[in-house]
Order: sequence, then C-alpha cells, then structure tokens
Amino acid sequence: MSDRAPRPLIVGSGIAGLYVALRVREMGLRPTIVTKGRLEESNTRYAQGGIAAAVGPDDSPARHLADTVRAGAGLVDRAAAQLLTRDAPARIADLVRYGVPFDTVDGRIALGREAAHSRARLLHAGGDATGLSIEETLKRRVLEGGIEVRERTVLRALRPGDRNGPVAVLSLANGTATEIENPRPVVLATGGVGSLYRQSSNPSVATGEGVAIAFRAGALVADMEFVQFHPTAFARAGAPRFLITEALRGEGAVLRNEAGERFLVGQHPDAELAPRDVVTRAIEREIARSTHPWVYLDATALPRELLFTRFPSVSNFVLSHGLDPSREPIPVAPVAHYMIGGVSTDLWGRSSIRGLWAVGEVAATGVHGANRLGSNSLVEGLVFGERAARDLHAPAPGGPKTPRRLVTVPRTEGHGIPEEQELFEEIRGLLWEQVGIVRDGPGLAAALARFEEIGARVEPARSDTLPGPVANAALTASLVARAALLRTESRGAHYRADHPRPKPSGRQHIGLQREAPRRRG
Repeated sequence: MSDRAPRPLIVGSGIAGLYVALRVREMGLRPTIVTKGRLEESNTRYAQGGIAAAVGPDDSPARHLADTVRAGAGLVDRAAAQLLTRDAPARIADLVRYGVPFDTVDGRIALGREAAHSRARLLHAGGDATGLSIEETLKRRVLEGGIEVRERTVLRALRPGDRNGPVAVLSLANGTATEIENPRPVVLATGGVGSLYRQSSNPSVATGEGVAIAFRAGALVADMEFVQFHPTAFARAGAPRFLITEALRGEGAVLRNEAGERFLVGQHPDAELAPRDVVTRAIEREIARSTHPWVYLDATALPRELLFTRFPSVSNFVLSHGLDPSREPIPVAPVAHYMIGGVSTDLWGRSSIRGLWAVGEVAATGVHGANRLGSNSLVEGLVFGERAARDLHAPAPGGPKTPRRLVTVPRTEGHGIPEEQELFEEIRGLLWEQVGIVRDGPGLAAALARFEEIGARVEPARSDTLPGPVANAALTASLVARAALLRTESRGAHYRADHPRPKPSGRQHIGLQREAPRRRG
C-alpha cells in the first residue's frame, strides 16, 4: 500500500463508518476512524429487528421498492430507493463475507417481518441482537485489518481546505489537545439526533453534532423536519427507554390500552402493522385520552420458547424488570428514534462541500422520503457506504441537487458565554414537548426562538474559538424546528395539529443553508 494513498478521515463508528473504512482499505486507501465514544458505541449497536433485503423466495427488489415508496408518504427519491433495494442483497453478502452470523432455520436464512413490509425480509442475528452482531463483527474486522482508530476523539469543526478535502479540527472528548488535520477527504458517519430529545432510544452520543458542524461549514441540509419516533419503547418510571422491536408485532404481538382493548383495529387496515408514524400517533392519542402514561404490547399469545429464542434481548430485559412477557403485557410508549433528514448528498454520498461525504443516518439522500420503512436504516449505511467508498477511491465531480425550496438561514452573532448543562437539558425538553410527535405553529415558533436565543448566548464570538456541545445542540435543534415550521402540512413523520393533512404543494424537499459570510471591504 503506497504511503501516498489518500487517507480518508471517517467520523463515526456505526455500520456506515466501519463499512466505508473496511471497503476503502480493501481498495488500497488508508482510512482513519475517529469516534467520540468507544469504537463500538453507536446507534447500530442497539438495532434489534433486523436488516431489510429482498432475499426470500417470494420477494424481489421491486416489492421492497414499492414498500419503501409507499411508507415514504410521497417524498421518496425513487432513484435512491431503487439503488437501496437493488443493491441490498449484494451488501448482505458483504456482511456474510465479513462474518456476520445471521440466524438460520434448517440451513436457510431466517426472515422476519415488520410494519409496512409486504413480505418477510428482515435478516436477523442473535434473535433481536442484529445491530450488536453487525457492530461487533465489523469492529473486529477493522481492528484485525490494522485500520487506525482514534476513540474518544471529537470532530469540532470543518474549515476550508484544498482539492484534497476540508480541514478537520479534532479534540479529545474532554476538550483538550485540539488537533488540526491536513486537508483530506472527510466522511461524516456521525449518526442521528435522537438523544437531543428527552425521550429517546438512542445512545447518548447521538446528538446531531455532525449536522451542526457541516451546516456551519456551509453544507446544504435537507428534510430536517422528519424525525421518526418509534412507537414502542419500554415505559416504566426509573427504567431506561429500552426499544421493544417492531418485529414482535410482526410475529403477532398486539397493542392494548389500559382496559385491554386493541385500539388500533379500525384506525388502519394493517392495525399494529401500520407505518410507524400511524402507530406512534395512535399510541400518543390513546395516552392523552386515557391519561394513563403508557399502553401495552401484548405478546402473551406467542409461545414462550419463540419469545425467548427469537427475542432474547427484549425478553430478558423485560424479565429483569419483573415482567414475564409470555404472561404479562409490556408497558410501552413512543420515543425519538431516527433522523430522516441531515446533510444533503447525491447518490455517491457527496455533499455540497468538495471533499466532504456523508453516509448513514447523518445523510439525507431522499431514500426514506417523509417516513422511513423499518429496517431500511442499516442497509442504507451499507448501500450508500459502498458507493461513497468507490467514489473516494476514484473521485468524480458531483453533489446534491438544490431543492426547489431552499431557505437561507441567517448567521448567529454569538456572545461566547460559557456553556451550561442546564441549557442542554432545556433543549432536550423543548424538542420533546414542542417539536415532537404532534406539533403546531405557535409551539414550533416559540421553540425556534428559544433555540436561537440559546445559540446566540453560547455561540463563540470569535472565529478562532470552537463551538461546544450546547452550541451544536442549539443549532441542530433550530434546524429541525425551522424546517417543521416551514412545512405547513402533515406528511409522514411530521404531523402538524394545525395542518393535519398533506398538501399537493408539500411534495418537495426543504433545504436549509447558512448565509454566506460577509466580505470585508
């Protein structure tokens, strides 16, 4: 391997970041992975249900495509979805090649089903430990391959570089030892925004900093209003919001209210297997109607052996909190789960900044439209990670199309006041209460104003000072709230109580870009 080979800097260590690192290494490049936690700490690790691909005898990429488009509520980029569904089986083959131990039955790959899928097409590993199995396998391959890894290292900023890429400013997680990299290709694989919400299924590292940093550097972002909420997380005072996989409903579990009634029957033809946004809002309405803090996922009709074999993580977690899922219903409520929008890219992962790629949850390819089809997230990281890796190996000009609706966001004049943890918690609460499952204009406007106020307080007053976590959180939160305020309709994961129906004019993406810096005369 030549010492002069390009050295991509990959920021993030979920499925997208690890896969890109492995693939570019196989192509002769010399990647470095930086991650702000441990190498294995990412959203990927906590994915339970599976990874979607049309590999079953009764399935096809065309069926997978149709389901993806249907779930996306009129906003799916069809070219991106065709790539996702066409290439998914080949990327699964890559995972098998790397050693991911997918579950089998009688020597054949076992396939599960989730909401809005017309076929059983979810490959899983360790029952409901799919993400953990993938993360550990790819991590092992990265370490065995001698790829440079820097744990507890934080991307702080991106600054203009040259034709090789931007300059990445890095520091240790405690803020010391700031390091400026030479210009080099940068791949953002920093994950989503879930932990900026007070109730979330995401690990604490998922705070949307990649979006904030790219936006400050001038990158186009899109679809920020679409934050997907998962309908069923374990809900009990003092217990963690542990995800209860949708695949349980695919096996026959049903949702009941406090009175034991199946409240989704009659609300949608697919009842508990309706798209995630439909199920989430139905649960939210039932909680509000009954004033009971949660509803119940009833899996007691499933054989105990199936529960503990197919869903060992969920079953043992619930058991550890004093409930036997084969005999008692599981208390559940919705939580923030997945960021559909993010840094806008083309189909090769190229952002609007030369030398900056984005893959996985941090990227907005349009593949999910307004509502992600369950288990399309892991495979998205692979399919578009492969394309980004190939482009890194042989770069070509490109970048995302400018959305028809592009809004320029004024620059924040910062005061550089030291950050306080209380402000971070205030942002999390405001997002959950005003920019959450059900939104309205006054709430969104008030939240946006407060996010901008916090941003102005903590944003650095000097260009040579680096923003901190609260400044990044305020900026990312403001992008979500601003886009949600601009979209005066309800579509997919975005629901406005004051505009409860979709509009024909809403079938367009909303792009946000930072105002260009003023030139000094």
